[in-house]
Amino acid sequence: MTRRTLLAAAPAILRAKTLTVGAGEHTYEVIHDWGTLPAGLRWGNTHGAVEDSEGRLYIAHTVHASSEHREALVVFDSKGRYIRGWGEQFQGGAHGLHLRKEGREEFLYFVDTGKGRPGGGISARHACLIKMTLKGEEVLRIGYPKEAPGYKADGSSKFSPTNVAIAPNGDIYLADGYGSYYINQYDARGRFIRSFGGSGNGAGQLACPHGLMVDVRAAEPYLLVADRTNNRLQRFTLDGRHIGFGDGVHMPCHFHERNGVTVVPDLAARLTLLDRENRVIAHLGEDTAGDWQELRKKPRGEFRPGKFVSPHGACFDHAGNIFVTEWVEVGRVTKLRRV
Repeated sequence: MTRRTLLAAAPAILRAKTLTVGAGEHTYEVIHDWGTLPAGLRWGNTHGAVEDSEGRLYIAHTVHASSEHREALVVFDSKGRYIRGWGEQFQGGAHGLHLRKEGREEFLYFVDTGKGRPGGGISARHACLIKMTLKGEEVLRIGYPKEAPGYKADGSSKFSPTNVAIAPNGDIYLADGYGSYYINQYDARGRFIRSFGGSGNGAGQLACPHGLMVDVRAAEPYLLVADRTNNRLQRFTLDGRHIGFGDGVHMPCHFHERNGVTVVPDLAARLTLLDRENRVIAHLGEDTAGDWQELRKKPRGEFRPGKFVSPHGACFDHAGNIFVTEWVEVGRVTKLRRV
């Protein structure tokens, strides 16, 4: 083969090595292990992901046990270069993230499950929602819901929140996904309004309400809930009344919406896209081997290229690319670049 022939063949060879998922307008190039961490910081379980108006990506992770540094919240620029990190106190519990613009300022709503502290188990002292600036300054904190009828006032009920959603009027919905399975509603100042849900598999009952989204695509906004262990979606009015179910998901974890399309990280090894009626558009990167629960504990070299192991968080960026965080012991952020 001549040098000219080799040069002509090079683009085809490069294209052959590109991994893609999806089809048509929902085709994406798969870029695993996106983002460069600074020396001394190692991913733990990678959980929440959001993008701000400047194109910076925020990732919440639990921090690996072998990590020299302990920042549980990490910020990257759009090219994956590390900008800053903070939150050593959240190691082990860092979980849900939501970003909201309020007036001229953007805020992070960060959820700490209370897990992973010395001594093991769940720490009621650490389990909370914190509203903070984009540099980590605390604005509001909501902890154990002692006012809620489903919880004991002495703090002894299970409470381990997982994710949060915000209504157009500023009301806060906090999912007690690892605790007592209620959704607790507060006003914008953190004053308790009501609880709904609770453990079960009937209409309006929940089993690990892991993720939430206030869906404003309908004529009347409603709360969409990732009812993970019940393997379904549920819809509630904003005052907590059950209004319907959704399916087509496999252990759904959370939501993010852009231009009418919602991305759902399905913990059981795939990403799901839903339309405005919450009907399935596509499943992306699905791994049908069925060994994801064991694979998630292994070194990243054993992960199958182009396939997901256990998607836990996902968000669109401003250009329609998707960032996916996975519940794997060594952490992984994958960028799906829109083709």
